[in-house]
Amino acid sequence: MAALAVAAVWTITPGLTTAAQPRSGIDEFAPEFHFRERHEIRIAAPAERVYAAIRAVTANEIALFQTFTWIRRFGRPGPESILNAPERQPILDVAVKSGFLLLVDDPPREFVVGSAVIKPGDLRLGRAATPEMFKDLGQPGLAKATMNFLVEPDGPSACRVVTETRIFATDPWTLRRFTSYWRIIYPGSAILRITWLRAIKARAEGYDPS
Repeated sequence: MAALAVAAVWTITPGLTTAAQPRSGIDEFAPEFHFRERHEIRIAAPAERVYAAIRAVTANEIALFQTFTWIRRFGRPGPESILNAPERQPILDVAVKSGFLLLVDDPPREFVVGSAVIKPGDLRLGRAATPEMFKDLGQPGLAKATMNFLVEPDGPSACRVVTETRIFATDPWTLRRFTSYWRIIYPGSAILRITWLRAIKARAEGYDPS
């Protein structure tokens, strides 16, 4: 009975959430979502330096990044991507070159990217894709992921950086499919988001996170 109860909880799909009031780029591109992950950190540096750190931080600066992405790809080699990132290239540049679409680059406030996590076989998000095209994606079989880094002032010469990921599923079957996937990846994803923010803080404040 206990195993059945756990299995039932594991597969319960979440309801749809709507952002209460648009205030950022992620609200524009992901106003509705089924899954959400949010983390934040305070950084003792001005917004311009913080934003530069967000754009420049590399995989080798993010604790456990290579370990977790190695696990996610089952140890297999593969093409350059956010799951197989070169150690010394800015990780967001790698993401944009390998499957993520740049939606907002608004220094020193917000950076937003989007991707189709689960997609129909005929969906292609190539180099010609635009933010408006991403916003309009809604065909069945699609799980759309949107991720941001938002820089907000927090006192003299300090900022609060928020990173948020939102997932929207376009139909019940995809929602059920992604629910199980999310339950598996969420713990590792949360750890990586926290260490990613710490790497940004270390770079912006000018110290070695190790």
